[in-house]
Amino acid sequence: MPIGDRLFYHPTRKRYDSPADYQLQHESVEFRARDGIRLHGWFFPAVGKAQGTVLHLHGNAGNITGHFLQVSWLPAAGWNVLCFDYRGYGRSQGRVSRAGTVADAHAALDYLLGRPGVDPQGIVVFGQSLGGAVGVVLAAERAEIRGLAIDGAFDDYRGIVAWHIRHHPLLLVLAWWLPSTLIRRGLDPIDVVAQISPRPLLILQGTADRIVPAHMARQLHAAAGEPKELWLIEEADHYQALQERPEVARPRLLAFFGRCLADTRDAVPSA
Repeated sequence: MPIGDRLFYHPTRKRYDSPADYQLQHESVEFRARDGIRLHGWFFPAVGKAQGTVLHLHGNAGNITGHFLQVSWLPAAGWNVLCFDYRGYGRSQGRVSRAGTVADAHAALDYLLGRPGVDPQGIVVFGQSLGGAVGVVLAAERAEIRGLAIDGAFDDYRGIVAWHIRHHPLLLVLAWWLPSTLIRRGLDPIDVVAQISPRPLLILQGTADRIVPAHMARQLHAAAGEPKELWLIEEADHYQALQERPEVARPRLLAFFGRCLADTRDAVPSA
């Protein structure tokens, strides 16, 4: 892995929380990426009849034991959820890489498409931070995904590194050459976000985000095709809307997922 890419990934094997601690029904699952790497995840079944299935792509640090609470409320709202760890995270094998995270997202989608009881026409993706960047690429490459919501996602790998360097007084002098020298191009969300259209895209972004600046959300929105929504959450930090403003964020996310599936299931075939 190029040395610069190591800035993006901070995997751990540590256990932070467990669904059992919150009395959440779940199943521990394993599946393999196309290169044979074994990946681990948790499948949370919907309470009652499932409206659809959410594939959750988590951020760059920790593992699913520290991220699943972001979406643990969705089963009670009628949605299946799959949380999983990229290679090198948690109980998943291998070593993380940029291409590896995308390959692992493909494997998670393949798992859902082949899982009994999951409607293959009812899968949406919710990616947060790094997971949002991975989700854009995944949705651009896989027509089976009915819609994508991203929360605190950056638009370009070199760009996010350069932004952080420019905002660090001791590293400012390096901002003009370090990203282009150490961070390779490829799999950048800004290059492929237009390919998600005509499927729906929702971009959530806090205006006080100290990790990913709001202008990156605006740039992704500008580059995307219709239908698209940009929701700027005033004074919210890095993907904090669901935690700090659940009474507003959760209904909006649920309504978006519902529209994603309605666009497909209610479509009238052409004559």
